Amino acid sequence: MENQSYRLVLIPPPFQGHITPMLQLATILHSKGFSITVVLVHFNSPDPSNYPNFSFLPLFDGLSDIHISSTNFIDITSTLNTKCIPHLKELLVDQMKKANAKHEKIACIIYDGLLYCIDSVARELKLPSIVFRTTSATNLLTYHAFAQLQSNGYLPVQDSRSCDLVPGLDPLRFKDLPIFNSTNPDVFLQQSAKTIAVTPLGVICNTVDCLEESSLDQLRQLYKVSLFPIGPLHLIAKDSLISNSFMRENYSCIDWLNDQARKSVLYISLGSIASWDEKELTEVAWGLANSWQNFLWVIRPGTINDVSEWLESLPEDVKVAVAKRGCIVEWAPQDEVLAHQAVGGFWSHCGWNSTLESLCEGVPILCQPYFGDQRVNARLLSHVWRVGLEWSNIIERNEIEGAVRRLMVNPEGKEMGQRAVELKDEIRLAVRGASSYDALNGLVKSIISVNL
Repeated sequence: MENQSYRLVLIPPPFQGHITPMLQLATILHSKGFSITVVLVHFNSPDPSNYPNFSFLPLFDGLSDIHISSTNFIDITSTLNTKCIPHLKELLVDQMKKANAKHEKIACIIYDGLLYCIDSVARELKLPSIVFRTTSATNLLTYHAFAQLQSNGYLPVQDSRSCDLVPGLDPLRFKDLPIFNSTNPDVFLQQSAKTIAVTPLGVICNTVDCLEESSLDQLRQLYKVSLFPIGPLHLIAKDSLISNSFMRENYSCIDWLNDQARKSVLYISLGSIASWDEKELTEVAWGLANSWQNFLWVIRPGTINDVSEWLESLPEDVKVAVAKRGCIVEWAPQDEVLAHQAVGGFWSHCGWNSTLESLCEGVPILCQPYFGDQRVNARLLSHVWRVGLEWSNIIERNEIEGAVRRLMVNPEGKEMGQRAVELKDEIRLAVRGASSYDALNGLVKSIISVNL
């Protein structure tokens, strides 16, 4: 395919769960012959030396130290969409001039849906643009439903209605919506309205038809542009992908897994943001010890002051159980862990990247969602795909022991594991030569055709 003169500009927000799939997408599109430029704000940026085939450009973001130390995505996103426009415009104009000098063409801007301000910049500069959605298609559907739900008096969500099914979004309950328990629901509604009001050339979704056929069909009816469900991106890019984790991965846990029996290990990781406090960690340790299951447990740096000191403070029985049946690391190479034959379950926050990674390896999930799209994903895992365990989410040793045994030992968990393996096979088929394969080819053709 003769498209070496086409350059794509990809722009993610500074969040691990968004940068990771954007770089996976960049890797895939580079393999299709496109030149790649990635525009990044200064904080949470990956090491450019890991991507020698890409050009990286810094973007002034207007974020303060307060923003950077915060986990308030709504506040950070609002600031980015307000402050980065002038600099982004200058940067793109400069890139267009440089591209012309090289007899090259900026074929398209691909931007994350959180950065909705880029739509107007692209239109002003007459550059084709495609929006990239890094969450599930079902989560994106909730954004489209908010206006109607608000006009019908369902928003803000009343506690008494939290377990009711959302009209038109079955099987989601009101408490599964990403706006539920939002610290600033009005701003959330404003941002979600802006992010679905953009007018790009198309929409890329990191999902696959066999997982979300119904939701994708509904989105196709809503949009007047092409929809490209080309996921799971990490699986398509697997052969040429390197780690872009913000934290150093400890590969010693793979050696530990090599010594464990097949499907005997519960992998525990809440991602890069969610965490338990020291009291909760102690209850988890008790619950794991009482479950008599092997476990690989990620406890991120900064979760508590001193993991060794905390471990030493545990009762002797728990310390012995952790030493005998557990492995604790600060961060793990998650792809390799989930692919390991010793892993039989994943206690997860249900972020979309982790959800896809687990599904692609046929590993059932113990669902512990916290915020954003995580509750939507947990509901899909437990009630649509039936490969996830919904439990009380009460961090108390008896509850934890029961939930872990349900997933790892009981027939209920074994059935989830069997369904997870079946789903894994369906997903891999879609990537090799079915729906995701076709959608990727369609994306490439669309970018080229709009530039002819």
